[in-house]
Formats: sequence, C-alpha cells, structure tokens
Amino acid sequence: GFGGVNLTIPLKERAFTLGFVELDSLSRVIGAVNTVDFRDGIRGFNTDGLGALRALEDASVSLRGKSVVLLGAGGAARAIAFQFASVGARVLIVNRTGERGRRLAEDVATVGVAEAFSFSSMEELLDGAHVLVNATSVGMHPLVDRTLVTGDMLHPGLVVFDIVYNPLKTRLILEAEAAGARIVTGEMMLVYQGAEAFRIWTGVLPPVDVMKRAVLDALGV
Repeated sequence: GFGGVNLTIPLKERAFTLGFVELDSLSRVIGAVNTVDFRDGIRGFNTDGLGALRALEDASVSLRGKSVVLLGAGGAARAIAFQFASVGARVLIVNRTGERGRRLAEDVATVGVAEAFSFSSMEELLDGAHVLVNATSVGMHPLVDRTLVTGDMLHPGLVVFDIVYNPLKTRLILEAEAAGARIVTGEMMLVYQGAEAFRIWTGVLPPVDVMKRAVLDALGV
C-alpha cells in the first residue's frame, strides 16, 4: 500500500469528491485538493498556494501591497489566489470564462482583495501590475508554442511567474526575458508544494535543495 499521493491537472478538483474525513481550510474553501494522506482515513490538503508563495519568496519577491495579475481560475489558480490575497496582495483575475473568474474573485474577496477582468483588459492591467502569474496549462509540453501574454505586453519592472515546469522556459518566460522582466520558473513551486506534502505525510521537513536538484535532473536541465 501507500500512505499518500500528490495530484496534478486535471485531478485536483475531481479529487474533492472523494470521501474525505478531514480537509484543510484551504482545500475546503477552494474546492480542490492536490495532496492526499491515507493514514487514519482519507485526509485532503492543498499545498499549491503555499508552494507558489514560497517560490516567489525564494526569488525575493514580496507580495504585500502588490498587484498580481493571475491567469486562470482552475484548481491551482484558486489556491494561488487565496494564498496571495491572504498575505496582502491585490489579485486581478483574468480567465477565459468570465463567469468562473468572477466567482473566484467573489470567493477570494472573503479573505482579501480580488477582482475579475476580461482578456481585453490585459495590457492595461499589466501596465500597473507588479507580478504576472500564469496558473493555466497554456505553454505546457507538447503545445510549447502557446502563450496567453506576449512580450509586447510586458515591461522590465514586472515579475513573470509561470507555474508550468515542462518546459522549464515556456514561451511566456522566454518572451518575458526578452522584454527585460524578472522571471520565476515553475520548478520551485513544484518543489515547495511537494516539500509541504512530504511534511504532511512524514512530519519531517525535507531537504529542498535536494528536491530541486532531482526535479532539474528529471527535466534534463
């Protein structure tokens, strides 16, 4: 048998339908689970938001009082939106389906500041933003030529964080580099959410540097 699993797209929201005996507060609010512990019944957690926050902290990016343009409204985006709003960021949600983005903004407004916008507002939002986060699967292997935001919308004062880690340098990240923006690639969110999952399963804090090296080796970097 096994003690737990770590889930990814598209299972995070589907897993919420399992018969959990316990859910952490974030999973309960956002309706998505990425970490399951099978000891003493089925317990669900969401470590995505914390993983994203720690990835930015690792890059010396502070979010308090900052405007964050968040692309997406799925399971990972919901976790990130709640986590970032809870530490004082203003979360500006842009989603392909406007109604889903609005519902997320309304939910997140219970813990902080969040608003929903259409894609037509993207350039204006980015002009005044501090951080852009792609929390969608756009740009993931094998469709690596895709991006929701092009380099002409970006500027040197912006931090661009893509949670996609395969490829490590997505088209969005490459265009952000060319535009002079700061970049944060997706492997550190993967590492930090996994580190928190490991702690949940074992009670032990794992060596993050070793985990990062293992991820980079697996990606051939």
